[in-house]
Amino acid sequence: MVNFALSVIKSVRIQDIMDIAIIAIMIFAFLIWFRARASRFVLIGIMLLGGVYIAARFFQLYLTTIVLQSFFAIVLFVLVVIFQEDLRNIFERLALLGNFRGKIRPLSEMEKATEIIIHTVANLAEDSVGALIVIQGDDPLDRHLNGGTKLDGLISEPLLESIFDPHSIGHDGAVIIKGDRIKMFGCHLPLSTNTARYDNIGLRHTAAIGLVERSDALCIVVSEENGTISTTYQGTLTKADNAAALHKVLDQFYIRKIPAKKSHPAIAWFKENAREKIIALILACVLWVAFGYQREIARRDFIIPIEYKNVPQNWHIDEPRLTEAKIILQGPQQAFYLLDERSLKLSLDLSAIADKKHEFVFSKDMVNAPSNLAVTEIKPATTYIYANKLIARTLPVKVNTQNHLPENISLQRISLTPVKVRALLDPRVNPEKIKIETEPIDLQKILFTTTIEAKIILPAGVYFPEEKEQTTRVIIKVKRKAY
Repeated sequence: MVNFALSVIKSVRIQDIMDIAIIAIMIFAFLIWFRARASRFVLIGIMLLGGVYIAARFFQLYLTTIVLQSFFAIVLFVLVVIFQEDLRNIFERLALLGNFRGKIRPLSEMEKATEIIIHTVANLAEDSVGALIVIQGDDPLDRHLNGGTKLDGLISEPLLESIFDPHSIGHDGAVIIKGDRIKMFGCHLPLSTNTARYDNIGLRHTAAIGLVERSDALCIVVSEENGTISTTYQGTLTKADNAAALHKVLDQFYIRKIPAKKSHPAIAWFKENAREKIIALILACVLWVAFGYQREIARRDFIIPIEYKNVPQNWHIDEPRLTEAKIILQGPQQAFYLLDERSLKLSLDLSAIADKKHEFVFSKDMVNAPSNLAVTEIKPATTYIYANKLIARTLPVKVNTQNHLPENISLQRISLTPVKVRALLDPRVNPEKIKIETEPIDLQKILFTTTIEAKIILPAGVYFPEEKEQTTRVIIKVKRKAY
């Protein structure tokens, strides 16, 4: 076991550390998010099955591994169904990252809003007037709200009391407060389905629990039957015995939203949710050892294309030339999963060619293999390149015509531009026998004076500089015959 641990540590690369860090951050985010969710027990169960699967792979339990692999093949769809509400909240949180402008208000405004809420709630409880107050956190609430009327008014005791007056139209709904402003009133909230642990709770309490299960809001409920005050936060319903207890709950809620400045932010970050961070790091390391630790070395053969580059100017490579090579790659089994075979190629630099026959020895650095895979062999190991230094010449271009003009059309003149082109000749070709023509032009289709962009066709052993195709402009001037 000690030797295994040492081999694991020795094999860790910078990429592996980044890999572990990213997975640890993702696990930490899920742990924090699902910690306060009723569905967290389902997540714990899936994590336990994941632990069993990792152990089965480690101890090579074939049947258990196959069965759990089949299970995890559909677990993604199960997770989407079970955690659809939580996943939507997570993506909403991600969309809000970096949007801090104007989000935090001065603490004095929060304290003022707290006092107003406490006094109003105490008065409503004393008169047994039902009320449901929602204090919004960072999560958006629009998609959870049904109905309601926009207000966007400064919070005050008379305004809150008038909203919850039994004779008011919106007194049965919820009031949404953000900062020191009442955003909406008369809103209907989603009902919770996890109320079996609470005895004799009313519709307001059920709605308050339903909202805090889906967001980071804090809800205050005043019971119409007995005048009691309750708060709901992170899926939990708590009774507030008096105004002091409610004040404490509100203070803790606002302190979470406006944390006090600390002299050492890095130290404070490590102390905050330290248990979850340690668990996330351990789980990420375990997952890396189980799936990312590259302990199985594999060898695979690939047929890859050969790319010829940097051919010296005025040199031409004769055909046929080698177009493919066989290579053997060796490395961890995991590295082959991420390999795109189509991206592999062998690049042969021909800038050193100075003779008609040149031998090239293939080396490992000519193959663009990933850093975690090694090239162990290349077949063939060498290749011969036959090249010729070309001679530059300027040659005339002739128009290649086919058929005859229609009987009622007479030809006046055929001209072309340019009349000569610069070409490179193989030294084995006789310049006197070279014939450069345009592509065939069918005269039978010419009914009036026409201008054609025609390709220039080169014979064997003649090449354009940089092997770029060239054209010439052919003007065929005709006129109709008079009878």
